[in-house]
Amino acid sequence: MSNRLKVTPNDLSAFWMPFTANRQFKQAPRMLVSAKDMHYTASDGRKILDGTAGLWCVNAGHCRPKITEAIQQQAAELDYAPAFQMGHPIVFELANRLVDIAPKGMDHVFFTNSGSESVETALKIALAYHRAKGNGSRFRLIGRERGYHGVNFGGISVGGIVSNRKMFGTLLTGVDHMPHTHFPDKNAFSRGVPEHGADVANELERIVALHDASTIAAVIVEPVAGSTGVILPPKGYLKRLREICDKHGILLIFDEVITGFGRLGTPFAADYFGVTPDIITTAKGVSNGVIPMGAVFVKKEIHDAFMNGPEHMIEFFHGYTYSGNPIASAAALATLDTYKEEGLLTRGAELEDYWADALHSLKGEPHVIDIRNIGLIGAIELEPIAGAPTKRAFQAFVTAFERGALIRTTGDIIALSPPLIITKGQINELIDHVREVLRLVD
Repeated sequence: MSNRLKVTPNDLSAFWMPFTANRQFKQAPRMLVSAKDMHYTASDGRKILDGTAGLWCVNAGHCRPKITEAIQQQAAELDYAPAFQMGHPIVFELANRLVDIAPKGMDHVFFTNSGSESVETALKIALAYHRAKGNGSRFRLIGRERGYHGVNFGGISVGGIVSNRKMFGTLLTGVDHMPHTHFPDKNAFSRGVPEHGADVANELERIVALHDASTIAAVIVEPVAGSTGVILPPKGYLKRLREICDKHGILLIFDEVITGFGRLGTPFAADYFGVTPDIITTAKGVSNGVIPMGAVFVKKEIHDAFMNGPEHMIEFFHGYTYSGNPIASAAALATLDTYKEEGLLTRGAELEDYWADALHSLKGEPHVIDIRNIGLIGAIELEPIAGAPTKRAFQAFVTAFERGALIRTTGDIIALSPPLIITKGQINELIDHVREVLRLVD
C-alpha cells in the first residue's frame, strides 16, 4: 500500500458513506489502513481488536495467506468470465464444495454478490417456483417485524426495521409481517436460546387465515436476527414455523447471511436448530468478506421445477453480471479451505460456553438491561438516554474505537461477533474493553 493511502485524505466530502452519520464521521474520521488476523490498524498506528468480524463477515480473520494468494493468482490467470451462457471451472467447483457442507437436501446454488442480492434472488425464486408449478396465485411474501433482509426493495419490504423502510414509499405489495421474538420481560439475561415465546410462531396461522394459504408463496426469517440487535428464536419456534409452512405448502426461507459459515458453531443455523428450510440465503462469510459474493441454496425439487421447458430456453430470467465471478470464486474456495484446515465451521461450539460466561459477566455494569448470546454472537442491550435514543450506544462505539476495540451498535444495543479465530485471551480482552466502555459512557 502506498504511503499516500495510509494517511487521512484532505477532502472527505465526495464519498457519501453508507449507514453512517456522515457529518459526525467527517469531523473526526475513524480510518482503518491495514489488518491482520484479529486486528485492524488505524491511521494513527493503533491496533484495533476486531469484535465484529468487520461487518459479521471476516469469519476466518483478516488477510489470511491462502485467500490472499488465491486472489492474486486468479487475477493474473482469468480476471472475468461472463456468467450468462458461459462458465468457468472454478465456480462449478465452488458450487459442489458448498453443497457438500450445506444441510442435506440443499443441492443447488445460485451465486450473487451480496446478502441483499441473495434475498432478492430467493424471493424471486420462490415466486417463480410456484408459478412453474401452476400455482401463480401464490404471490404473497411474509417477513417479520424487526427482520433485516438487506436494503433492496424486496428485502426492505419483507424486512421489519422501521428506519430502513419509512423513506421509500409503498414498497412491494402483498407483503405481511409476523411479530418478532424479543420478550425481555420473560427472557432477559437468557444464556443461549430463550425458553419463552415459541407460541408466537402460531401468528403465522393467523396470517394464513387472513390471506388464505393459496396466496402465500414464502415466509422469510433470520434464524437469529442479527442487525436488529441479536434477537434469538425461542426454543421450538423455528420448528413450529417449518410445520406451519409444510401444512400450507408455503416455502420457508432462512436468511443466513450472518449465521452461515460457522457463526453459531455449526456450518449453518439450520444445522444448529435442526430445521431445514427450502431456501437459504448467504453472503458475508462465503468469501470471508474479502471479495463481494453471495450464494443462495435451494432444494432439488425447487431447482428441478424450472427444468421442464425446451432445453435451449433460459429457465430462470435472473442473474448478475458478477454472479460467480472468477476472482470471487477463487477467494471463496480458499476461504472454505481455511475453514476446513482450521476447523472454523465448528470452532464456535468449542468456545460458546466460554463466550457466554464472559458476556454475562457484564450483568450489573452501568446501563445494561439485557445480555443475549448464541454461538459466537453476543448482544448487550443498554438503557436508552431519555429523549435521545441510540446516543448512549453510539457513544460506546466511539469510545471503544478510541480505546482499541471495534464493536457494532444498532439502536441502543452493542452487538459482538468476532472472527472465529478468536482465542480465550482475546475474548477476555474484548469483554474488558466493553466493560471499560460501559463505565465511561454517560
